[in-house]
Amino acid sequence: MDSQTAVAPHPSHEPSPAGRLKPDSLGVLGILFFVLSAQAPLTGIAGAVPIAVVIGNGAGVPAAYIAAGVVILLFSIGFVTMGRHVVDAGAFYTYIGKGLGRSTGSGSAGVALFAYCAIQAAMYGLYGATVSGLVETYADVRIAWWVWALVTMVVVQVLGAAGIEMGAKLLAVFVLAEFSILIAFALVTFFKGGGPEGLGLADSFSPDAALQGAPGVALMFAVASMFGFEATAIYGEEAKEPRKTVPRATYLSVAVVTGFFAFTSWMLVSAHGASRATAEAGKALESGDAAGWVFAPIAAEFGAWTGDVLPVLLATSLFAGILAFHNSANRYLFSLGREGLLPRGLTSLNRRHSPWAAGLVQTVIAAGLVVPFALLGKDPVLTLFSWFSGVAVLAMMLLYFLTSVSVVVFFRRSRADTRPWNTLIAPVLGALGIAWAIWLIIENFTTLIGGDPTTAVWLQLTVPAVLALGLGAAWVTRNRQPATD
Repeated sequence: MDSQTAVAPHPSHEPSPAGRLKPDSLGVLGILFFVLSAQAPLTGIAGAVPIAVVIGNGAGVPAAYIAAGVVILLFSIGFVTMGRHVVDAGAFYTYIGKGLGRSTGSGSAGVALFAYCAIQAAMYGLYGATVSGLVETYADVRIAWWVWALVTMVVVQVLGAAGIEMGAKLLAVFVLAEFSILIAFALVTFFKGGGPEGLGLADSFSPDAALQGAPGVALMFAVASMFGFEATAIYGEEAKEPRKTVPRATYLSVAVVTGFFAFTSWMLVSAHGASRATAEAGKALESGDAAGWVFAPIAAEFGAWTGDVLPVLLATSLFAGILAFHNSANRYLFSLGREGLLPRGLTSLNRRHSPWAAGLVQTVIAAGLVVPFALLGKDPVLTLFSWFSGVAVLAMMLLYFLTSVSVVVFFRRSRADTRPWNTLIAPVLGALGIAWAIWLIIENFTTLIGGDPTTAVWLQLTVPAVLALGLGAAWVTRNRQPATD
């Protein structure tokens, strides 16, 4: 192996004796299921695609998913290259700290934890409303959404403490169920030659189609749908042969997610007809049932029974996402405790080598984010879900950008890997694409959260505020911890 492709024989950061997560627990498919669960595929398709069609670029939405996938792929190249040298459950903040300094890394740790907890809380809002509606429809019993959310927090805590393998197996069932029906619909539609106007390849993927309307808004929703793929590195410490498993899982995740969203959204547009898709999506949004734009053609293809199954799959999709983000957040807490940035008690592991203490704290945080909305009587979808999902996406995009910059700085300084494409060109291109996505998110944040401009400003300010708190925590603890950068 020559100097251009050599990698360090050992990671530059090894877990301290304070605690180590269970090694050799996850293979490529196990990690992939965690990533796909975090994507909540049915939620992303039923929730985001109709809105992107109406206020974005109409029938050209599938092209926006391809563009988003290219940006994320460019980011992933540097992300994976860094992962060959740094294996840690706190992936983002560790990566950023290696290139941009311990203080910046610590600040980004707060942003990462905030992002994961916020998106999980958002999902609790939509999940609670969905389950409450299902129970009322089929059992004629009305139970408040927040009751289901709190009960599910207990279930998630138990499953998280039961071990990473248990979570992976459960998520595999849920992910396969929702993927199966959506992919089956897409494939049937494709092989039938599309909907009333045919496949409409040019209507969705030509330059004119991609750039019609407001393509930036569509790209914003597409990028938001990619949230969670970075979890591949978070599980590196528990992966089998992490230097092989994590890169494979990362690239496979990006490819699967991009292909899934682009292909499924294309077939949905085709099923409605490219010339009518935007108008019909607009009617669905006006009726308050955006998911109907997705569910209706599936029911037309497979029968009315899907009308009963799809809402249930939407609930299980959200549950899978909630569990996936619980596991991501508690591993961040565990890693921060191990680094001494948070109390060492967070490094406590149970017999299954699961971070039960960190998981318990994460559950308390989730309750702390959800309960105020219940006490104030806020709509769980229009406020809790919309607000926190928007904030989480903005926070995660900031982490992507800082990580790309850190990759360039780290390898220019350490010379641990001198391949230009992996350590300079791709990370720089990825950073530019992500910076553009951040600008689009900020520019259209009011639309993203479905709220008013004042609320949008206050929510956006939470991200730099959390970053500042993280930097402050690093300043307080720096005299007690040895430097690692």
